[in-house]
Amino acid sequence: MLKLAVVAGAAAIALAGCNESRPGAAQTSALPHMSVAFNWCSGASPSFKIGQIPTGTKSLRLKLVDRDVPTWNHGGGDVQVGGPTANVPCGAISGAYNGPNPPAGQVHTYEWTLTALDGSGAALAIGTASKKYPQ
Repeated sequence: MLKLAVVAGAAAIALAGCNESRPGAAQTSALPHMSVAFNWCSGASPSFKIGQIPTGTKSLRLKLVDRDVPTWNHGGGDVQVGGPTANVPCGAISGAYNGPNPPAGQVHTYEWTLTALDGSGAALAIGTASKKYPQ
């Protein structure tokens, strides 16, 4: 019983910092969730359908991660929005976006994270969606 109490206490101490605020870090557990769906586009950034965008959102920050190689930077970008829903067309993300490109013969899972930002850059909501590439 004492060992269980010690393990539980150590776990509580280790987890205590998990919700701690870091500059620039979104508090995803406390943020409302947006609905996100996307489709790959040939030679361009994907198209997106986003719902449940909170009032006060001025832009969405989009970030792509390869779940099979999360250290590879696929970048993303920002798009302007206004309203509770948005349809982002193919090719709307430019600049730092590097599309999916798994090694030949491999299929990877890619995940988009979208963060709704107000005019000052504060996070208002978050949404995620993932798909395999190639499908």
